[in-house]
Amino acid sequence: MEGLLSEIRGCEVCKAHLPLEPRPIVAGTINSKIILVSQAPGRKAHVENKAWDDPSGGKLREWLGVSEEVFYNPDNFAVLPMGFCYPGKGKTGDLPPRKECAPLWHSRVWEQFSNVKLILLIGKYSQDQYLGKQSKKNLTENVLHYKEYLPKYFLLPHPSPVNRFWRSKNPWFEEDVVGELKELVADILK
Repeated sequence: MEGLLSEIRGCEVCKAHLPLEPRPIVAGTINSKIILVSQAPGRKAHVENKAWDDPSGGKLREWLGVSEEVFYNPDNFAVLPMGFCYPGKGKTGDLPPRKECAPLWHSRVWEQFSNVKLILLIGKYSQDQYLGKQSKKNLTENVLHYKEYLPKYFLLPHPSPVNRFWRSKNPWFEEDVVGELKELVADILK
């Protein structure tokens, strides 16, 4: 696994399309229990070379009910974004993840895992990719019907502060769904 992750971290396939130098961010071990499939690293993650070390990560850890120590243990959580590098800034947030990464690397990484208990599909990009035709018309519908995808997948909105409006319009998510997520994660990690 470590050899493959090193190969990914050296990838420059989409270098010409990135606003900054390539710095693929990926983490995990063959023993990773929970796989975080999300969009792409943000600018801060790119600069610090550490996924989820920002307000989005703080919110995600809150939803999961875990400390930073537990979260950053790759035997607990693997980081497998749809795009491994920061894609750049768009009008209302970061640009979509580059389309090259998932087809090029994901299947090879999945072959390495031997202890996966849950896959968190964070945001619509990962949900569309992994659910295919089973994906609903929008993120809200996906997350609302998250139980349809268990026990393999647990669907989440992106925890970005930009999504605070989504969370305020959908209070059921943090009132009901987050509690079930915390219980499931605690059970897997015990």
